[in-house]
Amino acid sequence: MNKVLVANRGEIALRVIRACRELGVRSVAVYSTADSDSLHRMLADEAVCIGPPPAAGSYLNIPAIISAAELTGADAIHPGYGFLAENARFAEICERVGIKFVGPSARVISMMGDKAAARSAAKEAGVPISPGSDGLCENVSEVKKVGAEFGYPLVIKASAGGGGKGMRVVHSEGEVDAAFSEASREAGASFGDGSLYVERYLEELRHIEVQVLSDSFGGTFAFPERDCSVQRRHQKLIEESPAPGLPEKDREGLMDSAASLVESLGYEGAGTVEFVYSGGEFYFIEMNTRLQVEHPVTEMVSGADLVSEQIRIASGEKLDVPKRASSPDGHAIEFRINAEDPRRNFLPQAGPVEFYNPPGGPGVRVDSHLYAGYKVPPHYDSLLAKLIVHGKDRDTALRRGTRALDEFAISGLETTLPLHLAILEDEGFRRGGVSTHFLSGRELMNGGGVLRLSPATPEDGGASA
Repeated sequence: MNKVLVANRGEIALRVIRACRELGVRSVAVYSTADSDSLHRMLADEAVCIGPPPAAGSYLNIPAIISAAELTGADAIHPGYGFLAENARFAEICERVGIKFVGPSARVISMMGDKAAARSAAKEAGVPISPGSDGLCENVSEVKKVGAEFGYPLVIKASAGGGGKGMRVVHSEGEVDAAFSEASREAGASFGDGSLYVERYLEELRHIEVQVLSDSFGGTFAFPERDCSVQRRHQKLIEESPAPGLPEKDREGLMDSAASLVESLGYEGAGTVEFVYSGGEFYFIEMNTRLQVEHPVTEMVSGADLVSEQIRIASGEKLDVPKRASSPDGHAIEFRINAEDPRRNFLPQAGPVEFYNPPGGPGVRVDSHLYAGYKVPPHYDSLLAKLIVHGKDRDTALRRGTRALDEFAISGLETTLPLHLAILEDEGFRRGGVSTHFLSGRELMNGGGVLRLSPATPEDGGASA
């Protein structure tokens, strides 16, 4: 492989470009007119403008991206995360025109992108799945049949969904009709597919996932787990590894289950197998057939370079991960810094960055595309930066996180930096092992000039899907 086109933007595009440079592989950036002053365009070896600001005309424009790859002679396309990263049609087109898609086959992406099909595949591989429907529920009667068999509450989920869209929790049979219609309608509007399936809803759970790598020679490696339970509206905010308080037998069970599923699929590349964990039991919920936003957490505790491994695997090489990576080295925490105002119901932000000062020092990593003077466009995801800290244990990582967040300065627009500092001051979070309900109904409060999280109030939560 001599040249990789990066079909993405922002910090993940920079991450891939840097990995390419270290491997001696040339990189091609694609960008919209809104990203003409972006770092990923400036740092790539070549850059091609592929369309206007709306993602549909640029970063989701498959003909434009394929044309850019052919024009520049790229051997492969790395999709990053989001946009086309889990688009089976895009992967299939790459295969047809002889461009290597850095990821699994279109067949596997399609299978695991269908949540009901993914549940079936996990069950066949011997991976625990939560009680629920055997495939799709075509109507409310089938949902009620599951309720009669397993009891309530149930969660109705979009088969093609993600991020909490097309998902409704029902606590009794009387709630099923309205919830089914709402979930199907929302799923159809969001994903173009209104099909649904049903699982038993776990009231108190943690969201735990396992990073995997597989090569084309049958080699598979499952890394120690990441805990992604701190979420807002099913969107992850903080991730850490290892999961606080997780027994070693459960860690081994999670890693073994993830490896079994991946091996059964004939998988190639990087992926993440996601589970819910409750009462000492874990259940499969989905597999993301791409690189995750939180992949640096695993890199910090394993010493592996997941993006370089992706590129090496796509080049036809074998996995090269040290065996010591099967056990976490210390503790790492990632904080997602978003262009949102946590004091005003997370109102999205856009505009120029007047001042930018990322933290540094031992055990601190910042993945970001920001610089002073950069204008944050309003057209894309709100992620501005990822702060990752590493320490010999969780207490060290927490102290380092507080110091680094306090040192992190972004002015010109509001960010979620104050929220993260408030979370680190929360006694429940510091104890570890919080559930996905942790932030439900809570907001930032200003008391005597000190920002704190308000007391928790009962509200439906749930793992992102």
